This record gives sequence, C-alpha cells and structure tokens, in this order.
Amino acid sequence: MNPNRIRPLLALRLALREMRGGLSGFYIFLSCIALGVAAIAAVNSVSQAVNQGIEERGREILAGDIRFERDNEPIDGDALSYVEDLGDVSQSVTLRSMTRLPDGSDQSLAEVKAVDGLYPLYGAVVADPAQPVSQALAEDDGRFGVLVAPLLADRLGLATGDTLLLGNTSLRVSGTLVEEPDALSEGFAFAPRILISRQALDASGLIRLGSLIDYSYRVRLSDTSAPPETVKEQAEDKFPNIGWSVRTSDRAAPSLSENVDRLSEFLTLVGLATLITGGVGIANAVSAYLESRRRAIAAFKCLGAPANMVVLIYLIQIMLVALIGIAAGMVFGAVIPLVALPLLSSLLEISFPLSVYPLALALAALFGLLTAGAFAILPLSAARHVPATALLREHGYDEGNRPGWPYLLAAGLILAALSALAIFTTEERFVAAVFLGATAVAFLVLRMVAFAIKALARKAPHTKAPSLRLAIGNIHRPGSLTGSVVLSLGLGLTLLVALALIDGNLNRELSSTLPERAPNFFFVDIQNNEADGFKDLISKEAPDGDLTLVPMLRGRIVSLNDTPASEWEPPTEEANWVLRGDRGVTYNAALPENATLSEGKWWPDDYSGKPLVSFAAQEGRELGLELGDTVTVNVLGRDITATIANFRTVEWESLSINFVMVFSPNTFAGAPHAWLATLTDETADTAKNAEILGAVTRTFPTVTTIEVKAALEIASDLVGQLATAIRAAAAIALIASVLVLSGALAAGNRRRGHDAVIMKTLGATRPALIRAFVYEYLLLGAMTGIFALVAGSAAAWYALTQIMMLPFSLLPTVALATIAGAVAVTVAIGLFGTWHLLGQKPALYLREL
Repeated sequence: MNPNRIRPLLALRLALREMRGGLSGFYIFLSCIALGVAAIAAVNSVSQAVNQGIEERGREILAGDIRFERDNEPIDGDALSYVEDLGDVSQSVTLRSMTRLPDGSDQSLAEVKAVDGLYPLYGAVVADPAQPVSQALAEDDGRFGVLVAPLLADRLGLATGDTLLLGNTSLRVSGTLVEEPDALSEGFAFAPRILISRQALDASGLIRLGSLIDYSYRVRLSDTSAPPETVKEQAEDKFPNIGWSVRTSDRAAPSLSENVDRLSEFLTLVGLATLITGGVGIANAVSAYLESRRRAIAAFKCLGAPANMVVLIYLIQIMLVALIGIAAGMVFGAVIPLVALPLLSSLLEISFPLSVYPLALALAALFGLLTAGAFAILPLSAARHVPATALLREHGYDEGNRPGWPYLLAAGLILAALSALAIFTTEERFVAAVFLGATAVAFLVLRMVAFAIKALARKAPHTKAPSLRLAIGNIHRPGSLTGSVVLSLGLGLTLLVALALIDGNLNRELSSTLPERAPNFFFVDIQNNEADGFKDLISKEAPDGDLTLVPMLRGRIVSLNDTPASEWEPPTEEANWVLRGDRGVTYNAALPENATLSEGKWWPDDYSGKPLVSFAAQEGRELGLELGDTVTVNVLGRDITATIANFRTVEWESLSINFVMVFSPNTFAGAPHAWLATLTDETADTAKNAEILGAVTRTFPTVTTIEVKAALEIASDLVGQLATAIRAAAAIALIASVLVLSGALAAGNRRRGHDAVIMKTLGATRPALIRAFVYEYLLLGAMTGIFALVAGSAAAWYALTQIMMLPFSLLPTVALATIAGAVAVTVAIGLFGTWHLLGQKPALYLREL
C-alpha cells in the first residue's frame, strides 16, 4: 500500500472526530461568511420579490394590457385608428397646475390627471368615502367632482363638499384619493395628485399652447391571444417616427424595476466586497486555528500521515465550518425580506409576495463557498510545513515558507470563478468588472501601504521612551501585525469613507448649495398675451427680484444628419433621453448668460440665413455630433432642419433655465409659442414667497408655478431614502472590517504572548507593555485611517464629479470621524485581544521555546 495515498473517507472521519470539541476559534470565520451571504441573499430576495410583484399585477399597475404615451401632443389620424382597433381604449391627460381656495387664501401645485368614463380598465380607484369613480367625478350643480390626494387635502384644509379652483373652473371635492391602480407605473409625482374628468379639464382652460402635457391611451386588447410585447413591436414598426412610448403589462413599471435592479446590483457588489473583506478574516481565522492545532498536526505526521492528507483533514473541517456560516447567512437572508417587504409595500402601495427565493439564496451560498475556498486554501498550505518535532517543542511554521504553486493555482482559479460569477450575474457587467478590479488593486495598494508604514517605522528617529520605541519596533519587525491591520481595516474604512462622502455631498448640494444658486420660482405656460401683464405683476410684487423670461416651444428630434432618430447609433447611451419624446426648445439672438461656448461661434444679432442651432456640448458629444451636422426637429407638426453652429457648456445643476437646443431667432419667425420664466429674489423670505405665489395664482390661474425650495425638499427626501440603503451597506462593510481586524489580532495573539513574556522576564512592567501596545495600535490605526481617507475621498470625488456631475467637497466631520474611528477601533480591539496575555505565567511559554 502506498503510504502517501490520500484516503478521503478516513480524512473525513478524522476531521469530524477532531471537531467534536466545538467551533472554538471559528466564530469570526462564521461571522464573516454569514454577514456577506446574508447581505447578498437579502438584497437579491427583495429584488426578486419586487419584480415578481410587478409582473403578477402588471395589468392593474398599468390599468391596461398596453399603454401608449405621447408628450404634449395627442395621438391622432392613422395612429389613433390603429390604437382604437386593438380593443377598448381609455384616454387620460396628465399635467401640473396650481390649485387654490376660492377666497385666495392658499394655493398648491398639484399633479392633475383627467380620465374618461372607461378608466380604469383593470383594477379600481379607491376613494374615501367609497364611491364609483364616475360618480365622484360627475358634474353636479354646475361643478365637476374631484378626488384629491390626502396630502393636498391636509395642505389646503379641504373636506368633502368644499370647492377647489383649478384654472378657470370650480370643482367639488368628492373625497380623498386613497389609491389609483396605475400610480406606480406613472413614476414619482413631485406634487400631490388630483383626479378629474376630461370634461372638467376642458372647462379649466389648462390645455394651451406650450403646456407640458402627457397623453396616455390604455388598451384592453380584444385579441387576448396576442402577447402585449408582440403588439408593442408591431406598433413601433408601423409608426417608427411618431414619438410615442409604448409600455406593456409585463413591464408595467420599468423605471421602478430598473432602479430596484440597479440598487440591488450595487448592494450585491457591496455585499461581495464585504465577503471579500471577510475573506481576509477567513484567512486570519484559518491561520489562528492551524496555529492552535500545531500539536495535532505534528501528531498526525508522527503517525505517518502524509502532508497532503493533513491538509485534506483541515480543508474538510474548514469547508464544513464554512457551510455552517453559509447556512446561517441564508437563514438571515431569507428572514430579512420578510421584514423589509411589508415596509416597502406600504411605501409603494403594492403588495409583494412574502416567500423564500431559492435562486437568490443559492447565488449567495455560491458566493460564500467560493470566497471561503479562495481565502482558506493559502493558509492551509502552511500545514504542510509543521514538523513532527512540533509535538515536543513549538516552532513557527509560517515564516519563510511560501505556498506551493498548486495552492496558488487553486486559489487563483477559485478567485477567477468568483469574479466571473459576480460579473455575469449583473446587467452592468462593466461596472462589476471595474468594481472587482478596483478591489484587487485596493488589496495590492494596501499591501504597499503596509510595506511603506514598515519602512517609515524602520527609519523613524530613535526615541528615548522605551514604550514608544518598543511600539515602533513592533510595527516593522518580522511577523508584525502591520500588514494584517492595514489590510483588515483599510478596505472597509475606504468603502465607508467613500459612501459617507457621497451621501454628505448629495445632502449638502440639495440642502444648501443648490438653494443658494437656484431661483425662487419657475413659471410655466405663460401665453403671449399674458407676458407683459406677468412682468408688470412681478415688478410690483418683487421689485428687487430678477425675472428671466424666455420663449419656449416643444419639439421632437426626428433625424440627425438625415438619419431617423430611431436608427441613430450614438457612441454612448447616456444621451439617448434627448432622442426620446418632446424636448423644450427656444431661440435667442444672444448667448444665454448661464452658458459658455465650448466650440464654434454664435450667430449675429441680425442673422437671417438658414436655421442654426446651438447644442449642449456634453449631450452633443454623447450623441456623436460635430459642428456642421444637421438636426431635424418637429415643432408644431412641421419639420425644421437646422445646422449645428456651436456647442455650449450648460450648467444643469444651477437649476436656471437651460435647453439642449437653442435656435437662431429666424428659425421660428412668426410661430406661436409660450414663455417660461424664473424669478430670483435673494431678499425674499418664506412669507414673501408665499405672497408672490398667491398673487401670481390669483391673477394668472392657468400659469403653473413651481416653488424650487419645495421641489428640492422632495428631492432631498428621495436622496435620504437612498442614503438609508447606502448607510446600511456602509455599516455592513464596517462590521466586516471590525470582525476581520479582530481575527487578524487574534491570529497574532500567540506570538504577542511570547513577546510579552520575554519583555516581562527582562524586567518590563505591565503598564509599560500596555503603553507600548496602545502606541502601536494608535499609530497603525491613525495611518490606516489616513490612507482610507485619501482613497475613499478619491473614490467619492470620481463618483460625484465624473458620474453624477456634481461638485465635491471634503467634509471635515467625515475626515475627523474616519481617523478617530480607525484609531479607537484598532486600540480597543487590540487591547481587548492582548489584555489577558499580560497576565500569563512565563513558564507556560518559556518551556515551549
């Protein structure tokens, strides 16, 4: 019989027998695995539940089998006939306008939705008091009925039977709008909803030239055998340039689904980063465990076990422990959605199925298993080098023995499989690849940082303080904790700093910076015959204010360089929104004040040649446009082709009036249009803004007024909800880092115990040793915190300035909290792990030397 032959069943039996003593030494291992697996499983389970809930209730969410939408222009002619031939059609019109009380004492912006008698084709409108929607919106005593959102009713103090003014008509409040079936599919509304009939909308006079209106046509298909997706494809092929968007019941809320998917992918990557960070803890835990099993390993070798057999015994033990951690993580990952989904259901007003999602759990388990294998296999190779003489005397086996190439190859293959799994299970594969690449670079950089810290400590000036001198020596001596501490804490802290700075800068931008730069009000739908009167009113109500009034038309890009917009292939997809639906366009003889030319020349004031257009520089580059290219825009049913004369840099974040396209004035000579205005008054307070709002609403009831501060507060609330998820991810990353740091320090405790005994034997006192450890951990924590601050700030700067196009600022509180937190955590965990070593009897260690 070959003595070197590996016997797997014997190895399994020995591994199980040795594990009878419990899981001591593996608690950090278990925590690292369970935390990462739970995060990935929970995130993907919630994502699947949301998408499944939307899919199961697609018809109700869409209020139809298929919905056709067009901005600012109703569908007519052959296209309308085509839609009506598909089945029952329910039409609705949505726009924003001001609502007000009859006595003029208060007013509020509202999202107005006008529906016909067939609405909704699926689902039901829930009102309080309960009543059919046709009855609630019917005309009675010269007033049409209206259902108002509870928020608007509270804001204006409305009760059933009260009168609400909208445009040029009076409405009777029939009750509150508790639920509308298709609210989720229409996206987030920046104002409370009111529901009225089409007849009431016609009476209000709100449909005017230049009004920002969405026309929707919901269809209940008469041919139930035709899949809605097939109908959508046929409609788009038959009318490729009509400018409508078509949505089907199997993708009733694509924006929500896409946002949930993106967020889940982001959080999955954060969970994976947590797992990888925990992988360092796994490696440390395995090293510490094998250190504690030195005598058992030596005994196996004395009994004739080959080195590969010993490695297999402990590999089986470690993978069994990993399976326990994975199982715990899967349980938590299955339970967390049962708590989170009811909260999400109440927020989105849609029920999501409470279930266990095996695919999400299996994916998380596979991530956990690959991570455990990748990070455990290298420290396991050290078991080969434990000499049989270790049964009689302790020797370090981890120094001077590098893993053999089979172990390096195996670890590399498992890491490659882990990376491939992460990349091919996400839609944004490039982002996932960059994330994993950045993580790998971060590990390499952290190794270099640890090397640099050791080099600095080695060259530090000689100090007379014994404890400080000992601490500096501990940082750079062989077998020091520097590499473990920097690697353990650095990655998690870097991620935490980056997320905290992104969150802080977004809140700062929305709460202080933007309100300081933004105008007080936007005014929309000002007609030509109202422009002079509007200017007179503003000059009276806000004499110190700065009123900007610009013409506005609505246009749709139909072709670029004679290529239909639907067939144009831009270099990137970032600016595809410019080609979808109608865009606001304007004309100007002079370069707008809030823009600068980046390429080309502006036209003369008296220009009268062929139509010219100025295109926003960033969007133009993203569409692949150049000077001299042509853009054909459909305005008021007429196609106008203009040549790109220049590109201009637009500061969208200023919230001032900006357009993607600004045309030369002669382009729209004589064309009817409306006006868009902003008012900026730095002297106006909340009370003054309320007076201006009331005066405009009473004098021009069909002009829509948007108070920028209120809009920013709503945006801030949305960012706050997103920040909650980001903070949760950051907290998980930090917990993983703390666990890993604990494992790293635990792995070095045995050597630290030898050091403490030798120093005490040489006359060192316990206070002196405590001071030395405190200095060491303080220096390591501070230097790791400084690195995390620099690296995290760089990552946040890139995300904010290059991806979100927002300004970046290093927040002092985040900087100080990072360094202070790193120092506190390192010192606390370090002292907690080494405190008991200071009381050990010297004989216990000396006899093993």
